[in-house]
Amino acid sequence: MNENDISYKIRGAIFNVYNTLGPGLLESVYEAALSYELSKDGLEIKTQAPIPVTYDEIKLDLGFRLDILVNEKVIIEIKSVEALAPVHHKQLLTYLKLTNKKLGLLVNFNTDNISSSIIRIANNL
Repeated sequence: MNENDISYKIRGAIFNVYNTLGPGLLESVYEAALSYELSKDGLEIKTQAPIPVTYDEIKLDLGFRLDILVNEKVIIEIKSVEALAPVHHKQLLTYLKLTNKKLGLLVNFNTDNISSSIIRIANNL
């Protein structure tokens, strides 16, 4: 399954979670519910997956973690904020670069319109 196929399934799971829970909850609630939905759909997920950071050929043990990694290919970064800031987009792009992944989805569950709150971010390896 390629990144686009996985992304399609993720979007469906996001809609299910949003339509069931609505906006305004903690990010950890959405992470747990979305992880459950994705697992139910047969996808392999890792939550709070560690992100390796290497600087000048030295591995730094810093404890950065991404919210959800799907099928070892797509990163999901979950927010529940009033509005996404440019730094949220940059954060996900940095995660993609550090992990050598091609595609990430940034989703803000604290919204009236979930469709416009799912942002695809690609890493042009």
